[in-house]
Amino acid sequence: MLKRLQLTLYPKLLAAATGLLLFSDQLVAALPTAVAPSNAPKAGDWLTLIKGYAKDAGLVIGLVLAVVAFLWIAWISISKFNEARTGKAEWGEVGLTAVVAAGVMIFISYLLTEASNVI
Repeated sequence: MLKRLQLTLYPKLLAAATGLLLFSDQLVAALPTAVAPSNAPKAGDWLTLIKGYAKDAGLVIGLVLAVVAFLWIAWISISKFNEARTGKAEWGEVGLTAVVAAGVMIFISYLLTEASNVI
């Protein structure tokens, strides 16, 4: 049984491999070109190219962390508002939370701006 399965499987694999080899040039030809980093180097300078991609990746990671921080601060502010609405917290705490949240977001924006200049 296993030998018969192997005999029927080999021609199918051979046909699939042949088809891939025949049409691989057409598949590669349809691929888009890679986007150069924001500070594109001259042709052939691989180290500067890698540094450019690393800089762009660092900026994207920083922006993702800033978005996560914004969502976290928004969640804290909304939960504090809900606590004040149900009587578990005072309205002064809501105002203090909003002021501190705004300060933290301004500080995060400042750090991102400085990091983008340093990187």
